[in-house]
Order: sequence, then C-alpha cells, then structure tokens
Amino acid sequence: MDTTKSHNQNSAEDELPSLLWGLDPVFSAYARLYIKDILQMRESRQVPGIYFYKTHPLFQVDMLGTVVYRREREDFYCYGVDDSTGVINCLCWKDKKWRDHGDAVKATGRAAGGGFNVEDQLRKLQEEQRSSSLLEIGDLLRVRGYLKTSRDQREIMASSFYKVNDPVMEVQISRMLEMPQLYKDCYNKPFHVPSSELNAGNTDTGGPSNFQSLLGQSVHILKEFLKEKEVSRFRPYDVEYLLHPLIQRSVPDTSVHEESNSAGPAISTQIRNLLKETLKLLQGEGEIFRKVLSQDEVYNVTEQDKNLLAAICDVLREDCKKEKYAEKGCHVLHILSSVRQRYSQNLSKEALEVALKFLECNSDIISTMDSHYTVL
Repeated sequence: MDTTKSHNQNSAEDELPSLLWGLDPVFSAYARLYIKDILQMRESRQVPGIYFYKTHPLFQVDMLGTVVYRREREDFYCYGVDDSTGVINCLCWKDKKWRDHGDAVKATGRAAGGGFNVEDQLRKLQEEQRSSSLLEIGDLLRVRGYLKTSRDQREIMASSFYKVNDPVMEVQISRMLEMPQLYKDCYNKPFHVPSSELNAGNTDTGGPSNFQSLLGQSVHILKEFLKEKEVSRFRPYDVEYLLHPLIQRSVPDTSVHEESNSAGPAISTQIRNLLKETLKLLQGEGEIFRKVLSQDEVYNVTEQDKNLLAAICDVLREDCKKEKYAEKGCHVLHILSSVRQRYSQNLSKEALEVALKFLECNSDIISTMDSHYTVL
C-alpha cells in the first residue's frame, strides 16, 4: 500500500505537460484496464477528467464484467460491474425509442394476424435489440465510455454498452488471456516522449510552466475571437492562425536565425499541439462541442448554436406541461437525455450547462431550484 502511494506521489511530480499527451497512443484509445487500477488512478493536476495509469494519460476505458447490482432511473441505468478485481458504477443512458415507443410496438405486434407479417417481424427485431441493452444481475456487460469522479467515487459514463452472450465463457477467457499481455507490452511500459518533441516543446517555449501560460493565453484568445465574431461553427484550420504570434514570441530568436530550416517544422508542430489542447480544454468547459464525430472535425460554439438553444427550449416547453415537471421543472439530466435524442448524441453535460446559463441570462428560461429549469 505504501509502495502504491509512493509511486503515485512520484508520478504526480513527473506529470508531463498536457501538450505532449497526444503523443501517447494510450491517450486516444479505450484503455482495457482492470477495475482495481481504474479505481486507484490519480486525476491529472493540469486537466480535470484526465487520469494517469503510471505515466500514461487516459480518459476513456473499455471494460467487461458481471452486473452485480442494478438501479433504474427515468433516463438511465446504473449498473455495478465486477471484473473480479473490483466493482465500478457504470451510468448507461436509455435509448429514447425504447422508453417512448415500446408499448406502441408491442400493441402493433399483438394486432397482427397469422402468417408472415412485416410489422410483427420488425417488432421481434426491435425486441431483440432492446434486450441487448437491458441487463439483469448476473449478466455479462461490455462498456465503453469516459471516466468521471462524482462524490469522490470513480464511475464510467457509457458511450456504448451491450449485454454479452457468453455461454461457454469464450469471450471472458479470451479477455483474461489478452489483458496481462496488454499490461506487459503497453500499460506497464513507461511513456517516453521522443527527444525531438521534448526539445521542441520544452526548450523552445521555456519549459513546462511556460506551456501552461501559453495554454491559458490560447484559451483566452480563442474565447474572445469566437465571442467577438459570433462564430457558430469552425474547423481547427480556421482558427490556427490566431495562435501563431504566441508560439513565435516564445521561440528564442537565435533558434529562428541559426536553424531556420528546422525551426519552421518545430513551430508548426507546437501550434498544432497547442490548438489541440486548447480545443480540448474548451470542450471540457462546455464552450464548444462536436455535434457529429466524423473525419471532418467541425466544432459548434455552444452559445452561438441557435438550433441547440431552440432544442433546449422546445424540450422544456413540451415537458414542463406534464404533471411530473409542472411544479419543479425539468432536471438537467432529463434535459440532457432529451436534447441528445433530439439534437446530438455527443452533447456533453458541460456544454448543456453553458447553454442553460446563456438562455437564463437572456430570460428565455428560469431555474426553479438546484439543477431544475422551466420556461418563462
């Protein structure tokens, strides 16, 4: 136990600047870790929501385990998942079509007559799909999602999940054999930054402390630009030029004059890395989000996205007429679930909260109590 604490403290002191995290392949992947390691990972001092397994930064995991407890809410399930090393809570959102149209689908099936019936076959297919997302205690669950710490407890916010049918334990045995090899070949090996990147990042810009200063300036510049120009959507290359002066000022004149051929690529690499981390921070704050995850990297500006604001108002206008929400209004998690189904599955809670605050400041909606909103 003392060894683990000592290791964590040493790792915290040696934490690499966030601009270099993208060089680690683990950072962009769904890490397949044991639950006991997920629960013990420390959170980054630089960026909340990023965690470290030894020297590897990560924020999303791929997990397989047995459901040991189950709690149901209106919009999501809470599954306790056990992989024999520990238990972690997984928050899995319900699919809106199962909540809203399940009864109608069943009624259609019962009304069908004998023989082949398209609607009846469709109902059977939908029921099969529904059963894969409805789990009971003892079922095998596979989850992919990002990590979050809520009320001092680590949990997984699922982006995808499904029940695994594994009657002869083929899937579980395969994973049991795979995991030790992954730890040996990847996770337990220290993350070494290439010396060229380390020199380009740390030496030319004045060290890790200056990285954080550059990142703060970059975030401020981009926020001011988006607000002043009332930008609703943009791509990274649309705003990359805004960061050129920051990097150019931070590079010593001698390196530019003496090594003009090599300094150029180093500067462009730093600009791209700085922009990548800036966008990541703005996403974490909810200032921007990606409506669609595709190769065309388009970011929506939360406060300027009129379709998003309209979708939120429509949800509140419709649902606050229901008796259940008439008095207190709709909880932020209910709004999030509804807007995700109506507008974008990739909308984060942080982006929703920014949009709600913007609408409230404009007197379009009002908060009735903590985390509850209604229309005026």
